[in-house]
Amino acid sequence: MTERLGGSVQRLAAGAPLPDWVARLDRTAFGSAWKAPANHEALWLMPELAFARWTRIPAAGEAELLRIAVDPAHRGHSLGRTLLEACQRDLEAEGITRLYLEVRVSNAAAIRLYGACGWQRRGLRPAYYPDGEDAALFHHTKS
Repeated sequence: MTERLGGSVQRLAAGAPLPDWVARLDRTAFGSAWKAPANHEALWLMPELAFARWTRIPAAGEAELLRIAVDPAHRGHSLGRTLLEACQRDLEAEGITRLYLEVRVSNAAAIRLYGACGWQRRGLRPAYYPDGEDAALFHHTKS
């Protein structure tokens, strides 16, 4: 079961099974698929097109973007931006205003997306990924 958030973005209801297409897109984008979200996580969906997975710490007013993926056949049509902005609005409505993420320094498309959505680069994690690539750290705060 999902909750409609306006437009084509939906939030997967707590305890709902992970749609098969999410696992397929997860494997396509990241090489492996994660299981259904844990209690402290949330998953936003654009069915069959894109998803964003966050870990949430409501008591601290913080969330971290764990994964965001758009189906390769549908990239370049602002779906990632639509999804990210919907997540940001929804989290803000919950009182979560400090957002974090890390991204491969080679992922220029994602870095452009985050900048366009108001994220600021705040640091670097050297050799963060198993292949030795660095991770750029980003932060977004809504006051």
